[in-house]
Amino acid sequence: MADTLPLTRHVVVADDPLPGEARIIAAAERALSGERRGVRAVLPFLGPAFIAAVAYIDPGNFATNMAGGSEFGYTLLWVVLAANLMAMLVQSMSAKLGIATGRSLPEVCRDRLPFRAVVRLWLQAEAVAMATDLAEFVGAALGLHLVFGLSMWVSAILTGLAAFIILGLQVWGFRRLEAAITGLVAVIVLAFGLEVLKSGPSAGGVTRGLFVPQFAGNGSALLAVSIIGATVMPHVIYLHSSLTQNRIVGAHPAARRKIFRFEIVDIMIAMGIAGVINLAMLATAAAVFHARGISGAGNDLGQVFGGLNRYLGAHSGLVFGLALLASGIASSCVGTMSGQVVMQGFIHRRIPVFARRAITMIPALVLIGIGFNPTRALVLSQVFLSFGIPFALIPLLVFTGNRNLMGPLVNRRPMMLAAGLVTAVIVGLNVYLLATA
Repeated sequence: MADTLPLTRHVVVADDPLPGEARIIAAAERALSGERRGVRAVLPFLGPAFIAAVAYIDPGNFATNMAGGSEFGYTLLWVVLAANLMAMLVQSMSAKLGIATGRSLPEVCRDRLPFRAVVRLWLQAEAVAMATDLAEFVGAALGLHLVFGLSMWVSAILTGLAAFIILGLQVWGFRRLEAAITGLVAVIVLAFGLEVLKSGPSAGGVTRGLFVPQFAGNGSALLAVSIIGATVMPHVIYLHSSLTQNRIVGAHPAARRKIFRFEIVDIMIAMGIAGVINLAMLATAAAVFHARGISGAGNDLGQVFGGLNRYLGAHSGLVFGLALLASGIASSCVGTMSGQVVMQGFIHRRIPVFARRAITMIPALVLIGIGFNPTRALVLSQVFLSFGIPFALIPLLVFTGNRNLMGPLVNRRPMMLAAGLVTAVIVGLNVYLLATA
């Protein structure tokens, strides 16, 4: 490979990269040197944001968006839009931290914060990871149950096996895992494209919901917090910095700046797709259920499945179930990866990824065993996630504003102001929820 690359390297090359990864590194080198331009230059850098974006269309999003649309119509579309814009900002900072420092956010916390603070951050991050995994695992099992009519127990076991298989793709390089997860995202995109076409949401309702911020009582505030918790997810704030820290490593500051510019494109595409999917979910629920006065359908994804078949026909419920299944399996893998990043980063300990996957299945299996409403579990888990966001977001904001740490990629004043505003909005929504509960 050395003969095919420029003499002045822009990318640090690992001693023994896998064949697929070596090709990506070579292509990235050519892009950074200017030999590859346009779309071909961007391609080697696509991937990390697509992995992170899976967390923004996980089963928790299905539950909160369908509940919000069926109960409040198009009212909360602006929350989905705002949450997605927040996600783009937050994920750009997380990616930037990994590119600039070669360290993940938990590792930087361990390096720069007092030990007691690090332990507390680790414990809350593990709790958040468990809540995340609960939503993802239950959602995938529910998808299998709806599509194939299997019992929830059998569906749960098959979900675990599917997650093990996809995680095992890392043996052949990270690119294969990225490709598998991107394929599952494509299934979700296709599914909700079909649902929107069939349901025909009101153009006026969508426009008003997107651009006129409003609530409809305490119930809508709870769902707004759930939507934000399901979109700006704390565990993926930790994960994205890990995905960019070693994938393509800049050999000097100028190269790292170029890598970050390419990563911004990755984020805009991936998060834009995730945002459109979330908007499509809520708009579909509003058009199919709220318009018919069926406000409680979103409280049970099984009812959503049956209602889509009944009112839209053409196996629309089956399409929804397949999307839920793809979402659950993909996000379950991403959640397991996030748990690894959290433990490795905060306390410098690591357990085998398959062991973590097996351990984190237990709470979901318990809930399934006692017959707890899976859709209710999804919504409540997203509320819990929202309260974990400041513990990831505030350290990220502080570190990316530190010039000694970030060098040329330090946040500029406009970025600091915008990120500070996002943090204040999220914390403020949580305080509002507590005050009005």
